Amino acid sequence: MRDFIRSLGTWKFWKELLIMTFGMLVAAAAVYYFLMPSKLVVGSITGLSIVIGNLLASAGIGIKVSQVIVIINAILLILAWILIGHEFGAKTVYTALILGPLVDFWEKVLPIESLLEAGQSSLMNDPWFDLLCFVLILSASQSILFHINASTGGLDILAKIVNKYFHLDIGTSVSVAGALICCTAFAINPFRLVVIGLIGTWINGLALDYFTASINRKKRVCVISREYEIIREYIINELHRGCTLYPIKRGFSLNDSFEIQTLLTQNEFADLLSFMKSKEIDAFITAGNVSEIYGRWNPARRH
Repeated sequence: MRDFIRSLGTWKFWKELLIMTFGMLVAAAAVYYFLMPSKLVVGSITGLSIVIGNLLASAGIGIKVSQVIVIINAILLILAWILIGHEFGAKTVYTALILGPLVDFWEKVLPIESLLEAGQSSLMNDPWFDLLCFVLILSASQSILFHINASTGGLDILAKIVNKYFHLDIGTSVSVAGALICCTAFAINPFRLVVIGLIGTWINGLALDYFTASINRKKRVCVISREYEIIREYIINELHRGCTLYPIKRGFSLNDSFEIQTLLTQNEFADLLSFMKSKEIDAFITAGNVSEIYGRWNPARRH
């Protein structure tokens, strides 16, 4: 509790709160404008909530989809707190509980009825376009939240558990869990719409992996230069990154030297190149993209 109270006075806490709120506002818009009108059940807790909501409505029990979302998420949040960690659990408590209210927010601020033309049943009036819009918008929101160790709740919690304990890609975890939920749609939708939902779940996993890799992308940089000591000092003292020196023997001259390897963000790599150019340092440089890092890594550049 003391750590939480102390974090309230930090910029990191309020920045992540704003990011989570914005990410969930975008996710709620995707649900309200594209998923709910088309009655597609893409593999998500929202999709499962649509199925349950429709079944309860046919049984004469009046309950809104947004209320079902809150109930299911409340159960899954307990699992997040126990199995994943307190930080992820606390953030997901916030994001999961505001999804339902944010869906209601869009309904009050900009009702979808005001956007539909005569004869339209959904915003795009085509289940495939509704599906594509929903998946792309939701995947972008999910990747932003995963980047700060949060999630949209629901299915993301199950996916994060699978990702943590079975080391599958987060997109694969979402696809597997989502496919099982999609099958519940047979209770309310025809076979065609269920197949569309399964395809959407698969695309969601691919898009999520793409967005996550893009956000997490780092540069694995290898530098060979006679002035390796100057480069090493710049990486450590100015970029505040670690590096490793490997003794090498040059092929043409057979002189002994060192190769420097380091992991940098895109901006830091650009800074390193600018520094070496300004100092007129002669070097041979290779760089490749890395999307996953385990171990000690400072997510934010220190000054």
